[in-house]
Amino acid sequence: MKLDILALGAHPDDVEMSCAGTLLAAAAAGKRIGIVDFTRGELGTRGTAETRAQEAEAASRILGLSARENLGLPDGFFRNDREHQLPLITALRRYQPDVVLCNATADRHPDHGRGAQLATDACFLSGLRRIETHGHDGQPQEPWRPRAVYHYIQDRQLPADFVVDITAHWLKKWEAIRAYKTQFYDPESTEPTTYLSSPEFSKFMEARAREFGHLIGVEFGEGFTRQRPLGVREVTELL
Repeated sequence: MKLDILALGAHPDDVEMSCAGTLLAAAAAGKRIGIVDFTRGELGTRGTAETRAQEAEAASRILGLSARENLGLPDGFFRNDREHQLPLITALRRYQPDVVLCNATADRHPDHGRGAQLATDACFLSGLRRIETHGHDGQPQEPWRPRAVYHYIQDRQLPADFVVDITAHWLKKWEAIRAYKTQFYDPESTEPTTYLSSPEFSKFMEARAREFGHLIGVEFGEGFTRQRPLGVREVTELL
């Protein structure tokens, strides 16, 4: 199953919080979109790995994903090494995305920066034919390297290299975020309050989207960074 855009996240809900609007905009334009989560989020204070999986499934339906899978890497303890690169390389070759969106290069949670480097390196290594991987059918996979890798901005504010207008998709993005009922603000929850579950954090997420939107003259936006210059064929493409 070839995808146009594959979003990678260290934890289920990373993608929904950070670039769901961009995925929704792409899907509205006829693109095939998918998500690969690295871990099950089993170290989270609220909920369980099982409830997080159910929430991810609900969010996937809201986003209209063509594919989603979880690599089952250890939450908090995965590393950017061969053992953890190979499952991701296998997924990249399975979905053959043209564009990959992945974690912020530096952020509050150490898994995010580590996940960014794991994604970057796996995208490069996936193009090397001497690295052997096999699909679900046991057949050898062909090498594949995405054309572009971009990093969504998460908790820590970073200067955006570009911003995507998600105004038309803001409400559905918020619906996908709210699918993670155990993780975010719920006045009826009896679980411990966390950084993400406070009402202030929900307000912050909206304020961040409004701030990015303001930068490009729209209501809501999502910001991204990249490790190499953007290329355009003609300067008015940047308008």
